[in-house]
Amino acid sequence: MKHNVAIIGAGPIGLELAVAFKQFGIDYVQIDAGQIGSTIAWYPVQMLFHSSSERLGLAGVPIQTSTQQKITREEYLAYLRSIVLQFGLHVRSYERVTRARKIPDGFELVTQAVDGEHRYRVDHIVLAIGAFHAPRLLNIPGEEMPHVSHYFHDPHTYFGKKLLIVGGRNSSVEAAVRCQRAGAEVKLSYRRDDFDPKVVKFWLLPEVRAQIRDGLIRYLPRTTPLSIGNGTAILAPTDERGAAIPDAAPMEIAADFVLMLTGYRQDPTLFDQLGVELRGDDRQPVYDPETMETNIPGVFVAGTAVAGTPPRKVTVIVETCHVHVPRILAAIQGRRVALPDGAEDD
Repeated sequence: MKHNVAIIGAGPIGLELAVAFKQFGIDYVQIDAGQIGSTIAWYPVQMLFHSSSERLGLAGVPIQTSTQQKITREEYLAYLRSIVLQFGLHVRSYERVTRARKIPDGFELVTQAVDGEHRYRVDHIVLAIGAFHAPRLLNIPGEEMPHVSHYFHDPHTYFGKKLLIVGGRNSSVEAAVRCQRAGAEVKLSYRRDDFDPKVVKFWLLPEVRAQIRDGLIRYLPRTTPLSIGNGTAILAPTDERGAAIPDAAPMEIAADFVLMLTGYRQDPTLFDQLGVELRGDDRQPVYDPETMETNIPGVFVAGTAVAGTPPRKVTVIVETCHVHVPRILAAIQGRRVALPDGAEDD
């Protein structure tokens, strides 16, 4: 099948781009290895977004909530479904791109879906694949055990159980607060002394501090796990850099479940297959901020995929990526959109 553009990814920005292409009569195909908004789907149930609803809205369609408060995971997934229905978008979901390559007259994509293999030829590719594809592993013994998870989904799972949470950023703090309230006996291990208010939602910090103060959460600062066993975990003290101190006396704690919320990484396979240059420790794709085109002519990057795998704080989020849509649209139409004065690379 031949198309002008392939959008790989059907998260918020991928869908917003599809709406723009459809409105301007650009022939495209949209492919996603999972369901629309698949990364959002594995957020915790009833999670509140940090961004306001007006900043999460797509294609000029406002988001209304019954409470006039922050939108929840469930409400945003419903909103994404409504965008697909309202604009009549066709998303080839649960179809994974297994190979992408440059050919003389464009690009060839090979995909695998439930009905078998498909092939597409396109003039342009937009990689809107996101930045979180797999957990960052600590590569310690026991990390693969069945009672260990790198994803926090539902606090009910841990009711009445001893739960060790590893990490000190937003997801770890939220999991600790919510699981304690759901009746879990929570221990929170963090390799630093204290939480960073720049990376934890402002309404969670006072809550977790109060729970720690009142003895509802046992906080274990300056510790990191060395191994996980059946019902136990071994923690080591850490230095000021957060690294385990050699030969320091470890501590053993009881844990029925372990949540390893140590961050996530991007899968760069498609960037590598297409020859997109990746720079720095976070392996950010190289692109022109005026057009979002990478060093490979005809290959664009959109949405949080521009971030690569951030080593620390996540700074590229949906609300900062809406500007990618008009830039890519203009570039494919053969015109350029000037950046506003003072605008920086996203």
